[in-house]
Amino acid sequence: MIRSAILPLPYSEPLVADHGRLRLFSGSANIPLSLEVSRYLGIDLGPMVRKRFADGEIYIQIQESIRGCDVYLIQPCCYPVNDNLMELLIMIDACKRASARQITAVIPYYGYARADRKTAGRESITAKLVANLITEAGASRILAMDLHSAQIQGYFDIPVDHVYGSPVILDYLISKQLPDLVVVSPDVGGVARARAFAKKLNDAPLAIIDKRRQAHNVAEVLNVIGDVKGKTAVLVDDMIDTAGTICEGARLLRREGARQVYACATHAVFSPPAIERLSSGLLEEVIVTNTIPIIPEKQFEQLKVLSVANLVGETIWRIHEDSSVSSMFR
Repeated sequence: MIRSAILPLPYSEPLVADHGRLRLFSGSANIPLSLEVSRYLGIDLGPMVRKRFADGEIYIQIQESIRGCDVYLIQPCCYPVNDNLMELLIMIDACKRASARQITAVIPYYGYARADRKTAGRESITAKLVANLITEAGASRILAMDLHSAQIQGYFDIPVDHVYGSPVILDYLISKQLPDLVVVSPDVGGVARARAFAKKLNDAPLAIIDKRRQAHNVAEVLNVIGDVKGKTAVLVDDMIDTAGTICEGARLLRREGARQVYACATHAVFSPPAIERLSSGLLEEVIVTNTIPIIPEKQFEQLKVLSVANLVGETIWRIHEDSSVSSMFR
């Protein structure tokens, strides 16, 4: 059975002020999250017609005047990725043609982010392609959460506010008062993320899993750099897709003597066979956020879902008020 929580952020109270020209709209990808954000901001989601033609084409119509308004469109590019991305582009275009003053694409999960550089000849860089599409559609600004790599911010020629889901995960872990913590990066590429995570947990020690990837969604784990024996290991990543990396890492940590293993990630992609792997008993708990909606078929006993709605709502408000976003994470 899934357990969910909406953790209040320590830096703000729910907003009740006059929102002036602020308008909030939601795509179809994660309406529950959008509703939570709207409740935090104290405004309703804007009315919008969303439908499909018989051949699958998407139709969007904004049903209120947004002329001269600052519009925020919430739409993660999760499964089905292409449909949700196309819907976001059409929403942006509709708002641009309705004379919105500024259009901010709020993308809790940025799809196509894993192809962020060329690792072989004659391959695409889809993270840059998607950035171009969103910009050309008419977006004025991007609000993204836990991009697969920070360099993706540089693919946009418009302002990008990059926030992290780690505050809500950290609050939850601190509340559990786990003993003898060691934060573990599942690969060398995630060391900076894991180090920042460990620093927030009273400078917990850091360990790294040395991994060699044979192909996409296939991982081979070799060894652990660092001491995990008798400790509570917390694996930290930006996303869990097929869960191969996380589960192979957990298996290795168990062999190296870790007493308990927890997995934390912002984005619960959960492509098959992730559920079978994550619910196999290797992990005490799998802690994720609701940037991607988790359907009942993807829920399991060890799953803990935390809401980032307050964090997203607070960030939207600070952007709208031209105040600092980065100060939230100091």
